[in-house]
Amino acid sequence: MKEGAVIPEDFLLQGKKAEVLFNEYAKHLPIIDYHNHLPPQEIAENKKFANLTEIWLKGDHYKWRGMRALGVSEELITGKAPDQDKFMAWARVAPSTVRNPLFHWTHMELQNPFGINSFLNADSGRRIYEQCNALLTKDEFSTQGLLNHFKVEMVGTTDDPCDDLKYHKQLSESDFSVKVKPSFRPDKALLIDKTVQFKDYIKQLSAVSGIVITDINELLAALKQRVDYFAQHNCSVSDHGLATLPATYSLTDTEKREFVSFLKTDDAVFSNPDAFAGYVLTELSKLYHERDWVQQFHLGAIRNNNLGMFNKIGADTGYDSIGDFKHAERLSGFLGNLSITDQLTKTIIYNLNPADNEVFAAMTGNFADGRMKGKMQFGSGWWFLDQKDGMEKQLNALSNMGMVSNFVGMLTDSRSFLSYSRHEYFRRILCNLFGAEMENGILPNDEKWIGQIISDICYYNAKEYFKLG
Repeated sequence: MKEGAVIPEDFLLQGKKAEVLFNEYAKHLPIIDYHNHLPPQEIAENKKFANLTEIWLKGDHYKWRGMRALGVSEELITGKAPDQDKFMAWARVAPSTVRNPLFHWTHMELQNPFGINSFLNADSGRRIYEQCNALLTKDEFSTQGLLNHFKVEMVGTTDDPCDDLKYHKQLSESDFSVKVKPSFRPDKALLIDKTVQFKDYIKQLSAVSGIVITDINELLAALKQRVDYFAQHNCSVSDHGLATLPATYSLTDTEKREFVSFLKTDDAVFSNPDAFAGYVLTELSKLYHERDWVQQFHLGAIRNNNLGMFNKIGADTGYDSIGDFKHAERLSGFLGNLSITDQLTKTIIYNLNPADNEVFAAMTGNFADGRMKGKMQFGSGWWFLDQKDGMEKQLNALSNMGMVSNFVGMLTDSRSFLSYSRHEYFRRILCNLFGAEMENGILPNDEKWIGQIISDICYYNAKEYFKLG
């Protein structure tokens, strides 16, 4: 493989209109990253990374999956091999990721922020590793330095209700200009079918809320206390990572009594976990509406498929996949139930199976209420779909079934401080889609008008939606 410019200036921009839209209306806008998994402690402490492996490969499940598929041993992925050896293993196989989004992401992340626009391979790996390591010692490559470099205006972290949010408080009292806002992620309080983990979590929630949880009302009171606590720490967003939305939204008196017994009995199993999750989630959604929060639902993942590796190295290690769940009736029922009492807050739904794009996009149109534009959002291509084909399909489904001009745009959903190049990736794809249709006469050849829509999708819609001033 020859070395040379991997990411040219017109990358993904297949026409003059696309180039103009990107360079004049998208490229220089700030980033509102309203959902990610960045560690707030690392931001608050302005961490510097020891080497390129730590910032780039540690925790990156996309790269881990690719390396495994290409025959790299686990010792060089999540094992105890030296960091340089892990990086060189990645460098050796990086060329073989061609046509996988990893190939483009890898080289975009090297170009920005490191300024390296040459191929990563076995020959260039050591030089690139040493060059990046030297840069990582500089202040501009600390966590805060990188967020400033990428023009990030808001970071929306993902936080458990039991979190004390001390690092968010530390950041809010500092002179760091980027807004780092927590998001309320109460999944562990819903998954009662995971009996042992659930009961352990109830003990944690009782301790942190100061409310001894012995029945369903006390559980809801404890969760409300945590919602209030998060609101006091500048939270205005919730997030939920579920396979599907629950199909039922209430508990019978018998099931409420069963919950009391369930908490007291070590080996008890709750008889109706779907109803439990539906009831608690509905009550939480009413609290979000009361506070004018945005609620997000990330739906459709089937997790921890490789049970052997799950038993060895745990969850969130690259063994999750796209599920084929039935979503339409559950989405309709859950959102419709909240609409009965007019307690449906601003909502973003994210789909993981591309076969369901139109189902999700069409569903959002059922719950627009005329009080604000874009209240209901079909979220950006997520996880397996945050690549060119997935983003284009999401944008086309949203355009055909809803109003793409209202779209709040891209988010990283990432644990890596280098993932912000994916906002550029999205913006190039977006501009190419609109630019091609301008050149083909499908959209009007009005640069200023279309350019404003591009700017809105990339930045201004999210700024308004999340009330960032």
